[in-house]
Amino acid sequence: MREPISLHSAEVLASCERLMRTGSHSFFAASRILPQRFKHAATAVYAFCRVADDAVDEMPPGASIEIVMDYLRERLEAIYRGEPFLIDADIAFAAIVREYAIPKAIPMALLEGFQWDASGRDYETLEALYDYAARVAGTVGAMMTLVMGGRSAQTIARACELGVAMQLTNIARDVGEDARRGRIYLPLRWLREAGIDPQEFLRRPQYSESLAGVITRLLQVADQLYVRAETGIASLPRDCRPAIMSARLIYADIGRVIRGIDCDVVHRRAVVGTSRKWWLMARALVSLLLAPPKDYLLQPLASVRFLVASAPVGERDAVQPDLLISTIGLLERLGHRSRSRRGQA
Repeated sequence: MREPISLHSAEVLASCERLMRTGSHSFFAASRILPQRFKHAATAVYAFCRVADDAVDEMPPGASIEIVMDYLRERLEAIYRGEPFLIDADIAFAAIVREYAIPKAIPMALLEGFQWDASGRDYETLEALYDYAARVAGTVGAMMTLVMGGRSAQTIARACELGVAMQLTNIARDVGEDARRGRIYLPLRWLREAGIDPQEFLRRPQYSESLAGVITRLLQVADQLYVRAETGIASLPRDCRPAIMSARLIYADIGRVIRGIDCDVVHRRAVVGTSRKWWLMARALVSLLLAPPKDYLLQPLASVRFLVASAPVGERDAVQPDLLISTIGLLERLGHRSRSRRGQA
């Protein structure tokens, strides 16, 4: 019988943190100011998402996506049996799903999103794009919220929508890069309405005022979701709010940079600089003062409802003991611990 392997093994944790350091530096910067009790869990969630994504992205030529997805689903089943494959990210994630009661339906939806990616799926409408974003990003928001004690349907819905907003921002930023890889994630109907033929754009990705209009439209949708997300952030434990608000502000700021280059994301990449990130993380401290909303009822996006329904929700969010955080001390940590990566937000 296999001996249980602890999440808190130094080797496992170090391996998962390396994945985060070399991946999304916006996510990594925000995670650095999470309360200590949640850092390992956040790292484990990110690591599993990253290695699953890599397994799809790095398929050898001629490999079948069905075989890869069967392998990933087999790994996920093993994780939920408490017998993870001897892969550091799986070992860490197995401990997290057990400790925080993360339903299997949520990471399973994440894998479905990866499969949509690998199959080259197109998105005709904004609603179809929401469905994709809910799977590849809303799922991460749901898992992180469960880790932090969020159990109300409203809080989980807002977290999923924050993930969707971040994915829409990523899509807007990466239009040129995606087109050169033969992919379009912008709603195809929007492109046609702007007079852009999607297939012609793939053959010759070019910047135009019409394309800028489509990108601006997508950023406006993302901005609306970022605003909605703040009610969910206010419902989190007080000491978790600065990290999540930092992620919200940094990703939304990518949109500001995109607009600053006239939405020319075909030839340029929008980057939020390191000093700007520090300023935004300092600004996120105001979330410590937010009062949790007492009565707020926003209908969740239709695309995230299945995630909310799968989560173990209650009438109220789970109570977590607040840490006494010194504003000066937190600012000092921001200065010492923030990291940046050239060319990435």
